[in-house]
Amino acid sequence: MPLSPSILKSLTSPTISPMAKSTPKLTQSALGWAAHDSSGKLTPFIFKRRENGVEDVTIKILYCGMCRTDVHFAKNDWGNTTYPIVPGYEISGIVIKVGSNVSKFKVGERVGVGYVAATCLDCELCNSFQENYCDQMRPVYNSIHWDDTPTYGGYSTIMVADHRYVVHIPESLPMDRAAPLMGAGLTVYTAMKNSNLFESPGKHMAVIGLGGVGHMAIKFGKAFGHHVTVISTSPSKEKDAKDKLDADGFVLSTDLKQMQRNRRSLDFIIDTVSAKHSLGPYLELLKVNGTISIVGEPAQPIEVPATPLIYGKKVVRGSIIGSVKELQEMMIFCGKHNILCEIELVSIDKINEAFDRLSKNDVKFRFVLNVAAHQYSSRL
Repeated sequence: MPLSPSILKSLTSPTISPMAKSTPKLTQSALGWAAHDSSGKLTPFIFKRRENGVEDVTIKILYCGMCRTDVHFAKNDWGNTTYPIVPGYEISGIVIKVGSNVSKFKVGERVGVGYVAATCLDCELCNSFQENYCDQMRPVYNSIHWDDTPTYGGYSTIMVADHRYVVHIPESLPMDRAAPLMGAGLTVYTAMKNSNLFESPGKHMAVIGLGGVGHMAIKFGKAFGHHVTVISTSPSKEKDAKDKLDADGFVLSTDLKQMQRNRRSLDFIIDTVSAKHSLGPYLELLKVNGTISIVGEPAQPIEVPATPLIYGKKVVRGSIIGSVKELQEMMIFCGKHNILCEIELVSIDKINEAFDRLSKNDVKFRFVLNVAAHQYSSRL
């Protein structure tokens, strides 16, 4: 998940002294799909990207994941949107230009870009591969870059990116299904890594919520060798959880008997829900010393009762996206284990229909915008 609305609001200030540089030439024409007001309707938008700098790569975008966060920003649901806004932070594409200081990427290579566009590169967090927590982090859209230009996201034909925030995509992974790994995949990968689930297979874990993020938590949990249960308010999710995603168990959270039967049965829970809810019932499912990791972000505060925490030495922690190092690590792991998002490709002419469906949670499990098809058809 991306950063909170309150943090993002602070990132729209044009004063970024630690990264201030001279304004570059805006020479590269791009076609994007932007919202211009709170209706959230996306329309074609021609704009300029900066000239490819010495540390940059220019990427021809092929696919971009579509997240409900994109809808919230397009509609100014959090009150901090700057229009026009070009959403999209789960980007896959091909390098078409390389700066003179760039050695790890070559023209023609398959690459991905996630949520981070820039950081200060000089703080304790940046120097310890935790740049996604840097106070000066700038997202790939709805922010101001170090050069005082607005950042525009992956619903567009090209992107100029600092190579230090770009990763290689393994040849074994199809580019469309790899795109959402940059956001949904990384979010759960790092949350599990931070809770030491890599080194200790055989744990009993659960995933709250079965959407774009939740379904990736199941896939990583199984790949790491854990027993995975899905917890949902919707009984219709059980078939998808077990039959399509190979979950080991399913608990209907509105069924008190099911919840009671599973009391103190779990070592780890990952909470992907972005609606207001209480952690109380879920804390009761954790064993002593169990952990719940929050990666969803409700607009209103989550209720965290003290009693199940103190009587079980339980831990509540949070996690936000991941570092570039972790993103590349994850891509290599996914390439080795063939871990991919379940997607529905969206053509450009259906982009607003997809936004409407996202608002209603009508997707299994991630929409991916097919920019490649548009690039091809526009040449015909």
